[in-house]
Amino acid sequence: MHNVCPGAKFFRQPKPEIFTCPYCGAEVEIWTDELKGVCSNCKKTVYKEQNLSCVEWCKLAKECVGVNVYNQYIENRNRSIKNNLLKELTNNYGNNLKLINHTKKVLKYAEQLLEKEKGDWHIIVPAAILHDIGEKVTKRKNDPLKGKYQKNEDSLIAKKILLRFGLNLEYIKEICEIIAYHQCKKCIDSVNFKIFYDAHLLSNFKAKTKSLCKSDLNQLINKLFFTNTAKQIAEKMCS
Repeated sequence: MHNVCPGAKFFRQPKPEIFTCPYCGAEVEIWTDELKGVCSNCKKTVYKEQNLSCVEWCKLAKECVGVNVYNQYIENRNRSIKNNLLKELTNNYGNNLKLINHTKKVLKYAEQLLEKEKGDWHIIVPAAILHDIGEKVTKRKNDPLKGKYQKNEDSLIAKKILLRFGLNLEYIKEICEIIAYHQCKKCIDSVNFKIFYDAHLLSNFKAKTKSLCKSDLNQLINKLFFTNTAKQIAEKMCS
């Protein structure tokens, strides 16, 4: 039996690791309990990937490593997940600027809503990044039922990607449900879905409402959006 959890040793007893700067090739020192370091040669910030740890799922994690270390780990892990998913998107759709820009808009609004609405980052951010990940496959099928195919392809491809990056299975299930029904307002009744739905709607709301007068616009905003934060953003966007 261990007096100290072996999975927490990198946090309790941090040590430096050496990484290669992706910008200039110089060596960069990053400690095991940190996510980033500054290259002494080119002065750019270099991030390492935060690997999966028992700290992420253990119920005693905060007690084991301390609240500050736990919060730092979660922040680092979240950043790694987000960066990896964005890389996955770019690798799949590097030339499709329309899709990438749309996805980044949805992500931007999702993160804005999460600052004030009580949603789960681990559900909403991955869903925002991967919600159209199956478009390339559905285009090849060239079928009149494209929407149905894309719903299936988006969630199937997203599931494979999320499993590869070690996300919690319960998170993956909810993420894939949101992706599959992300354009169906009444299909899922959860806080996470409502935040994602509002973020997706905000991403192209201004372009679709240019011709509306203010009274009609206010009615539409109250009808379409779930969250008060999204309604406020939409009102400010169109003012």
